[in-house]
Amino acid sequence: MTTGFERGPVTRPALSRCISVSPDEFDRDFWGREPLLSRAATLPEGFHDLITEAAVDELVSERGLRTPFIRMAHEGSVLPPSSYTAPGGFGAEVGDQVSSEKVLAEFAGGATIVLQGLHRTWPPLIDFTRHLVDDLGHPIQVNAYITPASSRGFDPHYDVHDVFVLQIAGEKHWRIHAPVHPDPLRDQPWSDHRAAVAQAATHEPVIDAVFHPGDALYLPRGWIHSAEALGGTSVHLTIGVAAYTRADVVQALIASLGDVAALRSSLPAGLDFSDPNALRPVVDETLAALQQAFAAMAGPTSSGARRGAHAAAAAAAAAEPTSETETTSPATSMAASSPDASVTVSTHLAARFAAATRPEPVSPLATVDVIAALDTASRVRWRGSLHASVRLSPDGETVRIRTAAKTVSLPAEAEPAVRRLHEGGELSLAELPGLDPASAVVVVRRLLREGILVPA
Repeated sequence: MTTGFERGPVTRPALSRCISVSPDEFDRDFWGREPLLSRAATLPEGFHDLITEAAVDELVSERGLRTPFIRMAHEGSVLPPSSYTAPGGFGAEVGDQVSSEKVLAEFAGGATIVLQGLHRTWPPLIDFTRHLVDDLGHPIQVNAYITPASSRGFDPHYDVHDVFVLQIAGEKHWRIHAPVHPDPLRDQPWSDHRAAVAQAATHEPVIDAVFHPGDALYLPRGWIHSAEALGGTSVHLTIGVAAYTRADVVQALIASLGDVAALRSSLPAGLDFSDPNALRPVVDETLAALQQAFAAMAGPTSSGARRGAHAAAAAAAAAEPTSETETTSPATSMAASSPDASVTVSTHLAARFAAATRPEPVSPLATVDVIAALDTASRVRWRGSLHASVRLSPDGETVRIRTAAKTVSLPAEAEPAVRRLHEGGELSLAELPGLDPASAVVVVRRLLREGILVPA
């Protein structure tokens, strides 16, 4: 559940800042398919509220960054950390803090500065990233690339995640080429196709353009790109979107197969793994068990899946003799007991998403002060981007709020108030349904301390 920036509305304000088409058109025609270059004049506003050149200097010189939150590269090669880091001195003796003097020397010599993980270190981007995650529904990271004049940071390459490029300052000449390995997965880096990538980069680009401040580019994973700063320092943000794929759906289904007894059994003793013919019966049996397991997990509304389950059950029944005490085949009993595949995938991907993303930060000191002064006029709201389920316990005695990190249980009479808060918006304690003033204070105090609610 999110507050303020819901995933799915027509506007999707964070996404709309980065694209010159409607979110619906973007979803239909560009997401995961084609690059989209959006010029500043076609976008609602610039990006200087997110980061500036002065902010880069502040991060490098005053924030005590350590590796891997900074790295540097020169003409396509990543520099060793020792060339831009040093011990922090008395009270901060760690050896990998950024050294502003070393960064200056390398940058003046033509090296690119890469500030990594800005979605964790720079407040404007912490907020923006959270809103963009809500809009897109996939995990996101943010890096900044600061390139001196006429320098090229990295050789032509592709990324294994989608990116939005936001030009902040200066000008940069980008060349975009079509993929040689479409939709690469995270373990399929461009270096696996180095020769093909280099060859593709010699062809006519799909996009050959100079980016100016306020311009934005969406680039699906796999699209080859390179960039060169022109006439001065260039600063751009690269927003990496680690989109979940159908391969992730398959992995979620496979992860559940440990519950299938037929797939947990040991392989025969003395089996020669180097002999395909010896392995063939085992492979055939395993594939049959796998088909039965997937058919059993198929949703009840899928007629094709039901036919597959029935076919698997019939095949199993034909293959094995029945007895008076055995009235159902293994596939039939599996179908009766296995969870719906969509439930399995939903549970798996929701847990991964919750672990990979972060809700709105809380302010410990300010929250404690609000808790101490809590009364019916106090106003609170659900914590932004905090994904949670709200359910009654099986015995109906408690209402449970389950997040990725914890489960909070409250008396069942708090359920209407919890559900109203979960819907979003600011509420005073006096507006909470089903609770008297004293109970409202007790419930809200607990939810503030648990980081479920935040002061409005």
